[in-house]
Amino acid sequence: MQKESCAHNHAHEAVVARAKEEILLPSDVEKVCKIFQLLSDPSRLKIVLALLNGELCVYHLTEVCEGTQSAVSHQLRILRDNHIVKSRRQGKFVEYSIADNHVRGIIEMGVQHLQCAEH
Repeated sequence: MQKESCAHNHAHEAVVARAKEEILLPSDVEKVCKIFQLLSDPSRLKIVLALLNGELCVYHLTEVCEGTQSAVSHQLRILRDNHIVKSRRQGKFVEYSIADNHVRGIIEMGVQHLQCAEH
């Protein structure tokens, strides 16, 4: 059976060739998917959104996110283990912050998309 082509076959050939050259390796696709999976959880996203404003301890994150300390701590561990947030000890408290500006950019772009008139 012959493969059917679309009406824009010639124009699409260049796009297909470029896409094949630039497509990520399967292992890298999985890593990017993992980042979005981590950020797609509402509890974790609230934590990340709170940390976009600056460093916070678990006590204050529970206040902002309206969660229990154990639930917020659990989500923070997941985020920290996956390099979305980082922590540092400040006396007897642990302060959390965004791990790098790439995470900040992803979240800020998602928020900006909410304000886009086209959706």
